[in-house]
Amino acid sequence: MKALAPGTVIFHRHRGYGVITHVNLLTGWICARFGSEARTLDLNLSTDDVQHADGEAILFRRAPPDRMPHARLMAMVRALHQAGYEKLYLYSWPKPSGLHWRWHLFTAQRDWMQRPWREGWYGSGADYNVNPVMGWGDSPGATTDELVTALARFDPQGLAQALGRDEDHTAWFEGACKLLLPGYMYSLNAERPGAGGLQEAPPVPVIPVRASLPAYDGPALGWPPGWAGLWTRAHVMPAPPIDITGERKLRETS
Repeated sequence: MKALAPGTVIFHRHRGYGVITHVNLLTGWICARFGSEARTLDLNLSTDDVQHADGEAILFRRAPPDRMPHARLMAMVRALHQAGYEKLYLYSWPKPSGLHWRWHLFTAQRDWMQRPWREGWYGSGADYNVNPVMGWGDSPGATTDELVTALARFDPQGLAQALGRDEDHTAWFEGACKLLLPGYMYSLNAERPGAGGLQEAPPVPVIPVRASLPAYDGPALGWPPGWAGLWTRAHVMPAPPIDITGERKLRETS
């Protein structure tokens, strides 16, 4: 998709050729001038069928966007595993507030608790919500192949460390992708070991990546290789948001 900026020549089916004067990509609205220097027209990129001057359609959020990038990252990691980069791992977990979800890619040695941090290989939903890119020079809505290409160009030395075999984890990850994609992601949020002793692990929590999807009710997902004994008590999800409307209490007392 070509870049949109003030000065871009566009075509509208009813107004003809015009020039963009203002762009707001957070909302999908633009202002454009058609023939008159004094008057502009507000257009919505999702519904007004705006085109570039050469006829290429301008598409903006035709489908509801993912509220988190984890499913897209899972598909990318899966493709890289199939290409021989099996020592690539995806760790995802909620921030303590429960409002956003973090992700972290790492390579080489599989050590979930002492995983290495490499600049550009991690992110947060707090950033993704206002700028839906991974930060590798990719574009919003990039396909799996485009994400792979962008990551390889961004950090070829880092990606080279993922070359190698990890058959146990690759098999687990392939099974997780078959169960969850394209609408769900997993969380590897677990308690660190302590003095309380080891307890039986619950299933891996699964979360929808879009608000419109129902809660996951498929087969339980086990923990990846290397997670045995990394927690001391049952896994708990972030506390639900506080209800300040009073509607729940009113229903209970009525």
